[in-house]
Amino acid sequence: MGNYLSVAVELVCGLGILFIILKLLGKTQFSQITPFDFISALILGELVGNAVYDHEIKIKEIIFASLLWGVLIYIIEFITQKMKSSRKFLEGEPNIVIRKGELQYKVLKKNKMDINQLQSLLRQAGSFSIQEVEYAILETNGMVSVLPKSDFDKPTNKDLQVPSKSVSLPITLIIDGELVRDNLKEAGVDEQWLKQELKKKNIDKTEDVLFAEWHKNKPLYTVTYEQSRST
Repeated sequence: MGNYLSVAVELVCGLGILFIILKLLGKTQFSQITPFDFISALILGELVGNAVYDHEIKIKEIIFASLLWGVLIYIIEFITQKMKSSRKFLEGEPNIVIRKGELQYKVLKKNKMDINQLQSLLRQAGSFSIQEVEYAILETNGMVSVLPKSDFDKPTNKDLQVPSKSVSLPITLIIDGELVRDNLKEAGVDEQWLKQELKKKNIDKTEDVLFAEWHKNKPLYTVTYEQSRST
């Protein structure tokens, strides 16, 4: 029983430490993973994982090793922010893999990328043919940014001479039958208004609503549990 309790405590401590480190490093670490970030995450996970299953390692040692590694990562992130010259070495740099509609084979080879991988990344970026691409840049996080050729670029409202309209952000008011009160203030409405809008849709209470979204100058969008079960 003592071993199970020890493992449970170490897991909770390890999870807490990892969460704190990730919060300190910032949200961009989740989406913009560079090769260095990937290695750091592997090592940090390995430190905690080995410590959990090695009963000779104490909780204090787990905390010390994890915090030390977190501090080292933070220092390196700080250096890359303050010293531009270090970014190329630690994070890499973007590479142009398609230039003026021409594939850059040497660049692909340098980055250990084949045509199939490039096509997959282009499709994820919304381009389904290499012929449609004027420039493609392989970013440091492994994704590809695409500038399409003018013939394949989507026209804007300005190109079509369509009058511009003000843009507003949709705001979620109900999730899983629960009212998101902070978002009511953001939308500039109150519970009474919401109840009236729900009544117009023959909905008696918020608990019946799976999802509700407010959008300026548009009717309240709702999805009830009953609707979701019938589809």
